[in-house]
Amino acid sequence: MGAYKHRISDKILAEKLEAMGAVLIEGPKACGKTTTAEQQAKSILYMDDPTSIRQNLHLAETNIKLLLKGATPRLIDEWQLAPQLWDAIRFEIDHRDEDGQFLLTGSAVPKEEDRKKIIHSGAGRFGWLKMRPMSLWESQESTGEVSLERLFAGALDVEGCNPVSIERLAFLVCRGGWPKSLNKKSEKAALLQVAEYYEAITRSDISRVDGKERDESRAKRLMRSYARMQGAQVSIGTITADMQSNEAERLSDATTASYLNALRMIFVIEDMPAWNPNLRSKTAIRTSDTRYFVDPSIAAAALGLGPCDLIGDMETFGLLFETLCVRDLRVYADAMDGQVYHYRDKNGLECDAVIHLRNGAYGLVEIKIGGETLINEGAATLKALAAKIDTTRMKAPSFLMVLTGVGSYAYRRKEDGVLVVPVGCLKD
Repeated sequence: MGAYKHRISDKILAEKLEAMGAVLIEGPKACGKTTTAEQQAKSILYMDDPTSIRQNLHLAETNIKLLLKGATPRLIDEWQLAPQLWDAIRFEIDHRDEDGQFLLTGSAVPKEEDRKKIIHSGAGRFGWLKMRPMSLWESQESTGEVSLERLFAGALDVEGCNPVSIERLAFLVCRGGWPKSLNKKSEKAALLQVAEYYEAITRSDISRVDGKERDESRAKRLMRSYARMQGAQVSIGTITADMQSNEAERLSDATTASYLNALRMIFVIEDMPAWNPNLRSKTAIRTSDTRYFVDPSIAAAALGLGPCDLIGDMETFGLLFETLCVRDLRVYADAMDGQVYHYRDKNGLECDAVIHLRNGAYGLVEIKIGGETLINEGAATLKALAAKIDTTRMKAPSFLMVLTGVGSYAYRRKEDGVLVVPVGCLKD
């Protein structure tokens, strides 16, 4: 696989630069933030350049405006090393009164007090762009024959041929969507890169993000527990209890929460919020977030699993495949200014993903690795939820989709209109 041709985030970034004074690009390490920004920047400051980091930090304290000089848009990479850059950039935007002045990238969010200040002071001046590892469409492993944008526009007669075998799908889950992994000469090298990324998270990144020393072994146990709970709505207490069986000393929920927050700050985990639609009858909706890593490869690495292991354990394969689909749906939803939610009510009715656009349109998606029985189950769930929605108070769903891993074709079922779409045929 050669270098990727495009990222969906390229177009989003160009649009935000045209509208805002600066754009902050956030996301996990190695997902391609700097490369994406470099392609649209006219000048660049690498704050963490070993040859100039001391000088950069000194200038941030003594003559910060000097760091901001350069052709625009000016990229400031790893800006959070000097948080005072934020106010300086905000001041420059106000006084220059022009859009597209600065690009900021970083692999970790600032401390909580700085984060709150940033959100408040950035209003009207800064745009935010969240990047994730690449979708299958971006890595050229999806044919893109089924477009979510066209589905929302009403084109529901889908067709497509799935190029992804179950063996290939297992590899894609374990490799993930990391840009550098695509260029490796062998599958072994690509998988090794993910394993080393996981080691870096637990060995150093989880402590460096906020300066709090955290135990590497405990971080690994937490990530293993989290990997087993992909797609579940479990409490911190449940995660703590799962870890406790391998802990010599008493583990508190506060400690677990601290580790989880550190993983959020470096964008390793990205939980999914609950969807709250208008329903025909009063039904209590579960509001807990659903647990996900930002990429399925992190879960595979945490569990020490490779492609052959997944083939031999279809239950785990299904959980991690769901994480892959959620990653891709989030990337595609971003292109349409939408978000992805999860639905579950007190009666146990559950929908894996709801793609909800800003204009109120939404699509319901059930994720099934494949097989007629699972597809039928997914279709039944979608129809049950659609029947509950009060369409006098909100729009009817634009489409109902069972998103699959294996299966030869994308098609629309005659009996109920539900779309069956392999993830290897999907794009934004």
